[in-house]
Amino acid sequence: MRIGGFQRFTLIDYPGKIAAIVFTQGCNFHCGYCHNPQLVCSQQFQVPVEESIVLEFLQARQGKLEGVVVTGGEPTIQKGLLDFLAKLKTMGYAVKLDTNGSHPEILSSIIELHLVDFIAMDIKTSLPHYEKAIGVKPDIERIKASIDLIIKSGLSHQFRTTLVK
Repeated sequence: MRIGGFQRFTLIDYPGKIAAIVFTQGCNFHCGYCHNPQLVCSQQFQVPVEESIVLEFLQARQGKLEGVVVTGGEPTIQKGLLDFLAKLKTMGYAVKLDTNGSHPEILSSIIELHLVDFIAMDIKTSLPHYEKAIGVKPDIERIKASIDLIIKSGLSHQFRTTLVK
């Protein structure tokens, strides 16, 4: 998994939990208003953080931190995501996943395997205007499928958007 950043402590990114944040590198959307362009554009990528460093820190913080937020970029494009989430769950952490909803098949696997406790999905705009907002041609049916999966999952979840003029 390509980890582009690691924040060791947050009180605001996982509702009700003291958490850490893992930022993945890469995204399949190119939103003009993205607040993490260094995680989206490969030309701006920093040297990845070694997964072992993140896991060692989280191992040492068991009992102090309650959760881990996995965000991006877009985590569902990461090849090692499911294994990484399983490691977090094995350590006893509550896990929150932030996603753009473009990969419902990955979300389905994550939900079925009980690898997360909370999902936050960014709804970029009204469905007819998605392409303008994200800078690429979207598969709206996949976005709809992700919304449906999350709603029916029984997991705590949040749908959010960014207001852009």
